[in-house]
Amino acid sequence: MQPNTLIEGAVVRHESPRSARLLDRAFAMAFKGLVYAQIWEDPVADMAALDIRPDSHVLTIASGGCNALSYLTADPEAITVVDLNTAHIALNRLKHAALTHLDDYAALRRFVVEADHPDNLATYKVHLAPHLDEATRRYWEGRDLIGRRRIEGFSKGIYRKGLLGVFIGLAHAVARLYRIDPREILAARDLEEQRRIFDERFAPVFERRMVRWLTDQPASLFGLGIPPAQYDALAGGQKMADVLRARLEKLACHFPLNDNYFAWQAFSRGYGRALEAPLPPWLQEGNVPVVRERLDRITLRHANFVHVLQESADASLDRYVLLDAQDWMTDGQLTELWSEITRTARPGARVLFRTAAEPSLLPGRVPDTILSRWDYREAESVRATADDRSSIYGGVHLYVLKA
Repeated sequence: MQPNTLIEGAVVRHESPRSARLLDRAFAMAFKGLVYAQIWEDPVADMAALDIRPDSHVLTIASGGCNALSYLTADPEAITVVDLNTAHIALNRLKHAALTHLDDYAALRRFVVEADHPDNLATYKVHLAPHLDEATRRYWEGRDLIGRRRIEGFSKGIYRKGLLGVFIGLAHAVARLYRIDPREILAARDLEEQRRIFDERFAPVFERRMVRWLTDQPASLFGLGIPPAQYDALAGGQKMADVLRARLEKLACHFPLNDNYFAWQAFSRGYGRALEAPLPPWLQEGNVPVVRERLDRITLRHANFVHVLQESADASLDRYVLLDAQDWMTDGQLTELWSEITRTARPGARVLFRTAAEPSLLPGRVPDTILSRWDYREAESVRATADDRSSIYGGVHLYVLKA
């Protein structure tokens, strides 16, 4: 099956009215390129909820690849990483090559953390390209819609690229229309000052008529990777501007900036440059040797999550990370997914996922004959939601297979 067909099959609601199907197909078209240069689910919150152990076999969606690499710090036996998106697979393979072949931490940091240095093109050509498979090289050495080689993103700021990078750039442009520089909050010295800057500078923007109109258009959030099916769940009956203001408030005010690289990505369009700036676990200098040593435990597949489950043996997996993919699914797709998860799950298996809205979306949509075999861990879910520094999801949910 071709990549575009894989994505369209996952996103398009064929039973919906024609107008909804057209919007779904527009999202599928936007989603076929690079969406996330960095994944936007907090791996630290994930690992606390997943309770990864030395015999754990994790199955996760790849996205930008950061979380699967960070899970290696928890020492699982194996991680299978899947994604429908060709660009995300190519990005994951490039990050794996950088870890393997850039022995010097300064070179790795320049290529992946700074990701905008002109020397990165030579680094790619000499140290990385010879070790990549043909499909990955073809992707990075191919050209984007305006004729630039994609690998040039690593010499000009890869975190400004992709659907989300462009969305954040447009959000910065809108802020500047109202004479706000989003980077100013990064100078705050403590949580109290973060709160003051947000309340005085950022919150009023969401009351502007243009902002409220823009965010009422489902296509305006394609850059966040939010398909039309997820838009309504995210709104939850509220005005979208109010929902987005609440999510940004958590990102800006609930966590110290020296411990939240998601805030740096949102407000500066990249990681902080100071050596003490926060980074994902896999990129922290003290963790790089162990991540590099365990890298061969990751199997990367360009495939549908359900299809990988169907190929897996009974009771062969015990940690599942679905990101927010279920928000896109019909009841039939959810039932098929959870039937396969239940079949492949070992005793005590854990499933972690996120939702745009606050509550779990499974009750009433997955048959009780399946869902009754799982224990919803409400307290742990509430804690994981509160601890998720990315702050863009309404809920983080944990289910554990009953004995």
